[in-house]
Amino acid sequence: MGGAVRRRRLLLAAAVLPALLALLAVLVLGKVLQPNLLLARRYPVWGVDVSRYQGTVDWQKMAEQGVGFAFIKATEGSGTVDGQFEANFRGAAEAGIPSGAYHFFSFDSAPEAQAEHFIGTVGALSGRLPPVVDAEYYGGYFADPPPKETVRRNLRRLLELLEAEYGAAPILYTTYPFYIRYLRGAFDDVPLWLRNVYTPPLPGQEWLFWQYTDTARLDGYDGEEPNIDRNVFSGSRQQLQALLLP
Repeated sequence: MGGAVRRRRLLLAAAVLPALLALLAVLVLGKVLQPNLLLARRYPVWGVDVSRYQGTVDWQKMAEQGVGFAFIKATEGSGTVDGQFEANFRGAAEAGIPSGAYHFFSFDSAPEAQAEHFIGTVGALSGRLPPVVDAEYYGGYFADPPPKETVRRNLRRLLELLEAEYGAAPILYTTYPFYIRYLRGAFDDVPLWLRNVYTPPLPGQEWLFWQYTDTARLDGYDGEEPNIDRNVFSGSRQQLQALLLP
């Protein structure tokens, strides 16, 4: 009888322990519920995304810390270039980190002008990850979202132009509010990079990359933003390598 009781207690402890560890992580890292920090560990390949806000990045140090890929901001709208793009794009390649460039989608610029701006800034992407379009709310559009059909039409056109240039489907980065309003059911054919820093992606939802936290800290950068985004890839290192453009 005593042995059976002990076994039941051990089984109960085994069932409860993961929840207690998740709660401890919340208490230590604080303030908001972030089960992602534990759940993301099941994915073996993780990486970062950066912009000028991380300042000068030591990409060799990033590689030494296990960074397996990087997405680097290149352009925004039809005229803005990230001030650290060239240094970051070159540095990540020199450190041997699979990397790609991303464009911040503007509601205010024609898709043709945005595609031309990105292509003219980034150039060829041989040996790089496919181009990324970052589609999310910004500024006053949080409170006053633009019309659904206009956004869908312009975003689809931008993706088509980039695919025609690079010969590979662009990856679409998005937040859940933007996804629910504009993308769900209309862009199911597009590889997704989902941002959800509080909970994991919805069960059954397909995604290629998942941005699971925006409060990570790593060594090797000195910008005005002390935190850095961390992401995981849904597959293996070999599958990530297979995404690199010829």
